[in-house]
Amino acid sequence: MAKAKPSSSAAAAKPAAAAAPATVHSALVTYSSMLALLSLCPPFVILLWYTMVHADGSVLKTYEHLREHGLVEGLKAIWPMPTVVAWKIIFGFGLFEAVLQLLLPGKRFEGPISPTGNVPVYKANGLQAYAVTLITYLGLWWFGIFNPAIVYDHLGEIFSALVFGSFVFCIFLYIKGHVAPSSSDSGSSGNLIIDFYWGMELYPRIGKYFDIKVFTNCRFGMMSWAVLAVTYCIKQYEMNGRVADSMLVNTALMLIYITKFFWWESGYWCTMDIAHDRAGFYICWGCLVWVPSIYTSPGMYLVNHPVNLGPQLALSILLAGILCIYINYDCDRQRQEFRRTNGKCSVWGKAPSKIVASYQTTKGETKTSLLLTSGWWGLSRHFHYVPEILSAFFWTVPALFSHFLPYFYVIFLTILLFDRAKRDDDRCSSKYGKFWKMYCNKVPYRVIPGIY
Repeated sequence: MAKAKPSSSAAAAKPAAAAAPATVHSALVTYSSMLALLSLCPPFVILLWYTMVHADGSVLKTYEHLREHGLVEGLKAIWPMPTVVAWKIIFGFGLFEAVLQLLLPGKRFEGPISPTGNVPVYKANGLQAYAVTLITYLGLWWFGIFNPAIVYDHLGEIFSALVFGSFVFCIFLYIKGHVAPSSSDSGSSGNLIIDFYWGMELYPRIGKYFDIKVFTNCRFGMMSWAVLAVTYCIKQYEMNGRVADSMLVNTALMLIYITKFFWWESGYWCTMDIAHDRAGFYICWGCLVWVPSIYTSPGMYLVNHPVNLGPQLALSILLAGILCIYINYDCDRQRQEFRRTNGKCSVWGKAPSKIVASYQTTKGETKTSLLLTSGWWGLSRHFHYVPEILSAFFWTVPALFSHFLPYFYVIFLTILLFDRAKRDDDRCSSKYGKFWKMYCNKVPYRVIPGIY
């Protein structure tokens, strides 16, 4: 972690608070949502897996099981206990990704400046790690060393182990934040639940180089998404002797999206997840458990429910999905280039429209940021969420509409991103004051142009 020079520009910064994170909802909503998520998310992961794999994707069948046996006994009956095989798979994968994160070469990248003057330094080697991971995984399968179908066959046990193991890991993060924070970007709200849920540290590390949030968010969460997408495809092939075009479209779009993510990984390090949200249950448990279980769920459903779309429909969905992923990437690229050049770039063939906003850090220093008001960012303040939601829809729609559950991820993502847009707007309003009002007057819509 480096210290910022006093003259450093904050044009690309999304600073985090040194004190406890502020909440943007009422106290009742905040506490209710935290307690609900802490208590409901773990069993939901298991219920979703059970419904997809053992209840034919039918929510009604799962409901009838729980009604027949009672909620507690019914849940106990379907909840698989973690096994040695599950722990071996998790630790083997986690250790492999940790080694790649530490040892693969990569360019030095400096993240946003925090109000306490810290500049997180990263090694940008995510794309290399992604390529090595997929090549290794497919190579182990191709040469008969490891069958990915084993992962699918033990999926419930793996999710169960992740539910419990990641909860323990979040307790470790809570204790570490109290006794051995990695930087001055840490602090307690004085409330155990808030500290555990939202986290204590912004940039927790083990030693000097192993960044915990890069590991949980990128190298475990996003990488496991890619690995499981491939796993579901291979499992369907082994079951049926072929892969349905619906599974091919789903897997292709997911892998294209994840490839885009790792291509742009250093840009992700400047976003809200890394530069503002602390390392607690919300982010870390979510990336370690929710991403591999919920984000991959459309492919999990398709393993036992192959749909033959036909060449024309399959190609149409694939191309529409690729277009949405590209637009999502281009939104982020446009803003990143605008920040990198300090506004001296071309946006859609013209000089960019912008607002020069000043703000004060927690140390009382006055800094400036440039707010882009043209291109994609002139359509709405968070327009990049629109193609992201549509991308998720297009890799889910190959399942068609026999069951509702495959679309849970799309619904969840929509709620997540709309809430994130509100939190980001509230934070920016507090940070920029009158300049944010000017920005909102110029770009009046939050997410969907002309609607919201």
